[in-house]
Amino acid sequence: MDTLPLVLTVGLLALAGFFAGKHKARLASTQVRSHSRPHYHGYLVALWTLIPALLVVMVWSFASESVITRLVVAELPARIQQMPASEKSLFTNEFKNLANEIDVKKHIPTEAIKSSDSTAVAYQAAQRYIQLTRLSQQLKAAVTLSLAALLIWFTLHRVQPQLKARNSVETIIKGLMIVSASIAILTTVGIVFSVLFEALAFFRHVPPGEFLFGTHWSPQTAIRADQVGGSGSFGAIPLLTGTLLISAIALVVAVPLGLFSAIYLAEYASPGIRTVAKPVMEVLAGIPTVVYGFFAALTVAPFIRETAESFGISASSESALAAGLVMGIMIIPFVSSLSDDVISAVPAILRDGSYALGATKSETIRKVVIPAALPGIVGGVLLAASRAIGETMIVVMAAGLAAKLTLNPLDSVTTITTQIVTLLTGDQAFDSPKTLAAFALGLGLFVVTLTLNILSLHVVRKYREQYE
Repeated sequence: MDTLPLVLTVGLLALAGFFAGKHKARLASTQVRSHSRPHYHGYLVALWTLIPALLVVMVWSFASESVITRLVVAELPARIQQMPASEKSLFTNEFKNLANEIDVKKHIPTEAIKSSDSTAVAYQAAQRYIQLTRLSQQLKAAVTLSLAALLIWFTLHRVQPQLKARNSVETIIKGLMIVSASIAILTTVGIVFSVLFEALAFFRHVPPGEFLFGTHWSPQTAIRADQVGGSGSFGAIPLLTGTLLISAIALVVAVPLGLFSAIYLAEYASPGIRTVAKPVMEVLAGIPTVVYGFFAALTVAPFIRETAESFGISASSESALAAGLVMGIMIIPFVSSLSDDVISAVPAILRDGSYALGATKSETIRKVVIPAALPGIVGGVLLAASRAIGETMIVVMAAGLAAKLTLNPLDSVTTITTQIVTLLTGDQAFDSPKTLAAFALGLGLFVVTLTLNILSLHVVRKYREQYE
């Protein structure tokens, strides 16, 4: 049985356990006063059935492939087991691919079985891999369903009026919440440390001072002793300048448009217009960034170049202005939605008090509503700024690859995310400074966005107004 049908079967068993536990608790409560309501007993049976069974399925699914692969490799001829690790890994991938092909075609080519070279061994290994995989699936289904049935019987046997089922259910739910939060935190920590370790490996080749304060970026280096490489310069200042330039242009576009649209939707728009306009505006946040990149590269960039040339100004075909404008359009919903929420949260009593003193609607918005909502607006702008700094596809397609130290928006510049994509594209030596530079750039980008997020939270918490 495959994993999905098995999970659905376990879910049905848990559902049956819920109704059985609830029914038994209801019958018992007619004779003796029960500590918990009947549905808590049902939840307890369902949780005790579902959680251990799903853990078995998850662990078995993750561990079975590596175990089966080791068993198949252990049965291979000695000449294959004595291969270098890289060649053995290639052979392992070969018979796994053949196993997938055989599983689809449901037969093995006769000529492959009769041949005596490594292909025949690969087909035999693939057949053995399929056999063990099917046996593993059968055992997984048998163990999981047996465990689920045993847990249903055991938990139903414990259903008694004196059982504190509500406390047990709340403890289990609390434990699940703690596990979920811990997974999220540990995932973040794992990402940070994985990037940090590779960045430290990069700094063993390149001094941190050269990386942080250098003004020339040319990561091409010679891989072999007889190969002529580039300059091998890793100054990140041009990348940081390009990133901040494009992000600044995007914020110049997004902040006024997003803030004004939020004020209109929250203060001036009728309920009918707001119901239609707000979802339509938020559609911009759902458009894939690669579509924005196409729009910037094929429409906006040529328009800016032709317009600049009509005034006698030289403009690059991949300018920072084109990428910044389109990125600003993309992040308008971030500013608008967050600003709309905080403006709408301002208590109506402040508006009424302003009107009672003779202020007009515009004066009330400028002198009462906006100052009261300013911390939330600033926090939303900073979050939008971190979103702009981390954007990849638009700048890859529209901003170019030239690492120039310039503040001219009509020039072609590059960003940190663009260089990360470039450095990790194609076949590269993973331990070379060129490849490891991507992790150093990623660490720097992480620090910048984390600083902006912390700053936004600080602004919101420090200047937030609380009203009764």
